[in-house]
Amino acid sequence: MPLKKHERHVLGFLLQHLLYGTLGGFLFGILLLWRDIGGIYTMAQRSDDTVLIIGLLFFGLFITFGSVGMGIGIMGMGEDKN
Repeated sequence: MPLKKHERHVLGFLLQHLLYGTLGGFLFGILLLWRDIGGIYTMAQRSDDTVLIIGLLFFGLFITFGSVGMGIGIMGMGEDKN
């Protein structure tokens, strides 16, 4: 079942803001590990599951920042009627 024009537009809008959010989350995660805030990078390096820990960190950041990006996009669509 093909999508209608307005449905494609809405999905494109949401995906664009999701991408902005995930890029922000990726940048935040890189800076968090680079600056070793709270010793996160040090603890991850000393663990046996370094890749899993860092992967879960970035997964959580992608979910959080992606949702915030989509929320900002949706909330920014509002118009002041007065």
